[in-house]
Amino acid sequence: MKLHSLHDLFVHELRDIYDAERQLVKALRKMAKAASADDLRNVFEEHLAQTEGQVNRLESVFEEFDLKPKGRKCEAMKGLVEEGKTVIDDSADEATGDAGLIAAAQKVEHYEIASYGCLATWARQLGHDNAARLLRETLAEEKNADAKLNALAEGRINAQAGPTAQPAEESRTEDDGRGEHNGHNGQHRAGEEDGERAGEMTEARDEMAPV
Repeated sequence: MKLHSLHDLFVHELRDIYDAERQLVKALRKMAKAASADDLRNVFEEHLAQTEGQVNRLESVFEEFDLKPKGRKCEAMKGLVEEGKTVIDDSADEATGDAGLIAAAQKVEHYEIASYGCLATWARQLGHDNAARLLRETLAEEKNADAKLNALAEGRINAQAGPTAQPAEESRTEDDGRGEHNGHNGQHRAGEEDGERAGEMTEARDEMAPV
């Protein structure tokens, strides 16, 4: 539909974030299951409970505007959720997977922070102070979740993932190569030492031989 006013824009974005939160409820369950660190899993589970409450809060906002709770497909959240799924599927080790999950979750939080910030401001400007209050409550929860994720990443999880990693097969190949190289060098050096000792013995016999 065409957007002709701030009210139209508000309803448009309200339906968008309503669908986004419902998508996120499903995604957070998968992210919590995929997290290997207990504290990260706890953050996801805690925010899952908050997100379910945020869906109910949005339904109250719909009521404030005499609207039936109804979403419109949020393509942005769909893409963010798909990114999170890719991280889960592509991570080769637990620490890297956890760091990637945090990044994916923070992208979601930043999207939500922007959405709820706009909605709360518009609700107040439209004269719906109670709706604005409800939206600010959710905004505060999103900021808090983002801060917790950031603290986990900077405090421990990024460091555990490490700056670089080497595929196991490649590492074994290089180690084998170094072993062979060292072996050849050792054999070559041993041959040189045997030759030197033989030369010294010959010189000693020559010196001892009668003239």
